[in-house]
Amino acid sequence: MSEQTNTESSTPQPSGPRNCRGRGRGALVAVLLLLVGGITGGLLSKAFAQDYGWHRFGFMHGPMSQTQINDRIDRMTKHLAIELDATADQQTKLAGTAKAAVNDLLPLREKAQALRAQGIALLTAPTVDRAAIEQVRADQMALAETASKRIAQALADASDVLGPEQRRKIADFIASFDGPPWAHWHRG
Repeated sequence: MSEQTNTESSTPQPSGPRNCRGRGRGALVAVLLLLVGGITGGLLSKAFAQDYGWHRFGFMHGPMSQTQINDRIDRMTKHLAIELDATADQQTKLAGTAKAAVNDLLPLREKAQALRAQGIALLTAPTVDRAAIEQVRADQMALAETASKRIAQALADASDVLGPEQRRKIADFIASFDGPPWAHWHRG
């Protein structure tokens, strides 16, 4: 029997024109993830502090002060600026965008916590009030929509500050995490 070589599959085929619109969306998603990660880290935990005790996760000390939040945002944008080779002006604009978004989102967080407590109270009441449960659900969805719009606005503002190459770096970084979260631990 003779061996057949498939020359067609071994030579790379030229791809069509690059889809720049897809790259922009990827960059926007990347910036969104970074901003949400920074905001979440700043609001919900103190995990990146200098020691690793449980009190650093916010369980013992209560919510962060506005000064602590602003410091966390400054720290996050400084790290981001280093990774993206951002200018001092870009870093200042990104920090301002994040601080404005956090200031707008903090009251929404408090409302979400109140709605969660209200929902738990309704679900554990002796009698189930379906209309009240539905109202809490609708309020939670409206709150999530408001937060989503504000985050999208912040992401668009951050995207305006960054150049195309910087947005590509963010997209490449996020693409490196494709697959299950543990996938990069088991290589080679």
